[in-house]
Amino acid sequence: MDEDEGLAARFEQHRPRLRAVAYRMLGSPADADDAVQDVWLRLSMSDAEQIDNLDGWLTTVVARECLHMLRSRRRRREDPFAAHLPDLVVIPDGNLDPEQEALLADSVSLALLVVLDQLTPAERLAFVLHDMFGLPFEEIAGIVGRSPVAARQLASRARRRVHGAEIPSPDPDLARRRRVVRAFYAAAWTGDFDALVQVLDPDVVLRTDFGAARPPTVVRGAPAVAKQARAPRGGELRPALVNGAIGTLISRDGRPFSVMAFTVAGDRIVRIDVVRDADRVHRAASALLNGTTRTGR
Repeated sequence: MDEDEGLAARFEQHRPRLRAVAYRMLGSPADADDAVQDVWLRLSMSDAEQIDNLDGWLTTVVARECLHMLRSRRRRREDPFAAHLPDLVVIPDGNLDPEQEALLADSVSLALLVVLDQLTPAERLAFVLHDMFGLPFEEIAGIVGRSPVAARQLASRARRRVHGAEIPSPDPDLARRRRVVRAFYAAAWTGDFDALVQVLDPDVVLRTDFGAARPPTVVRGAPAVAKQARAPRGGELRPALVNGAIGTLISRDGRPFSVMAFTVAGDRIVRIDVVRDADRVHRAASALLNGTTRTGR
């Protein structure tokens, strides 16, 4: 194995962690892959023998690249990105291949990504690197160009926003979550209002994202959400995992119509995220039909 091949092999060992950092920073699988590829280009043009701590060097470089991308995204954004759901990670719900299992383990809930998108780039970086990956504030300070005390304050502000959002923790039992979602659809298909209320948490939240054409809508409470739950005429359901949640691609008359993701906790559905943005729905449909594993904005 020559020197270049050895360096590439070492980089591949770090790639999953770098991609996990980048995805949590950027909320987009495609952007995360771009950031990681940029890190490899930087590494391949560097004198790797002079790098004492390769893991730390790679983490610093990918974090700086993500910070640059977040700031660029923020400058060119006309409408708040947080008003819409971030990119979807869509996987067919069934027997997963190793790539899909890795992607599922790496996925982040839509609810958390929505909150992270409301943070400033520096707050998001400090929170992700410290709270999710355990980097000390002394290292984070050098990346954001602040003192360690200021970096700690950035993470603290971000942590308050995340905790204040009261993001529900899903049931770890995937089979149980499937049963709850099947019960929801069975009740919706027959129009059984009482059965729908029973499977919904009293404080359930239904959020529907229509894309840039109109603002998202939010419905709260089991009775109100149950009134919205009606199976579409001519509808077909294709099971999926959407950002780690039990989900469904819904088609009407053979055409992709929406993507739904359910957060289940304690045998009840506590959150439903619906994407009605035609572009992202069609990309999700393509991902499921073609066996690919992700969609973008």
